[in-house]
Amino acid sequence: MKDISEHDLQHNIPLAAARADGRRSVVGVGSAHIGDGQFTVIAGPCAVESEPQIIEIARAVKAAGASVLRGGAYKPLTFPYRSDKMFETGEDGLRWLRTAGDESGLPVVTEVTDVRAFQQVVRYADMIQIGARNMQHVPLLREAGRCGKPVLLKRHFGASLRDWLGAAEYILHEGNSNVVLCERGITVPHTHVPTSRFIVDLQVVPAAQEFSHLPILVDPSHSTFRRRYVAPVARAALAIGADGILVDVHPRPEQAAVDPLQALDYRAFDQLMQQLRAMAPVVDRRVAREATVTA
Repeated sequence: MKDISEHDLQHNIPLAAARADGRRSVVGVGSAHIGDGQFTVIAGPCAVESEPQIIEIARAVKAAGASVLRGGAYKPLTFPYRSDKMFETGEDGLRWLRTAGDESGLPVVTEVTDVRAFQQVVRYADMIQIGARNMQHVPLLREAGRCGKPVLLKRHFGASLRDWLGAAEYILHEGNSNVVLCERGITVPHTHVPTSRFIVDLQVVPAAQEFSHLPILVDPSHSTFRRRYVAPVARAALAIGADGILVDVHPRPEQAAVDPLQALDYRAFDQLMQQLRAMAPVVDRRVAREATVTA
């Protein structure tokens, strides 16, 4: 593995590299602003399952204080098989997500997995997510650079910070300056649980802030893959200086179509938001939006 060098900063990632004046980028996503010093919470289901479901979730996460709604209409799963319990909703899911965003007043972010579906996703989303598996899918990165929407770029579980910033550079090079990084866990030869897939690399947050001006989020749901670890890692992300988090929320997590082991239910998410708001002043931070309505 190669460290980031001065040559990289000047010649390989000059657009992603930290600015000489120390100024950091702020990325607007609808009414939300990521990187402005506040802690932004993006929340919603891993997969959009139905219109009533995503509308209900949108209302609940907004009531708890989330700033952006997330939900996957297209889901690149580990295995190719789908069933009545594990499925993706495609363009129907995109429409439902858009309806939920408009009804709740929350901007929406969703993943694009195929260059051929890019323009379809752009029509519905306020922010485009490039998932970990596609972090180095160059045609997809270039399309993201030309799409006119802010991009959430997840780190591949085997990528160094240098690789990750190189992927961001492709998007920036195509003219899109609105890129947000998202740490979602890395693979290591040993873990604390035999079935654990990823380890959260919290050190990458200050490292990314040292070498780049781009905002950085942490995904405590996918990176831990364990519901009981989500809140502690979310609090750690706030303490270490991340610009926000991306959290899976589902009304009945054990029945979720995708990743049922990691989603928080409404009560757990509301408790997490209360913890973050109580903790934020201690580390001289503020959660981006307080709860304003009751679910």
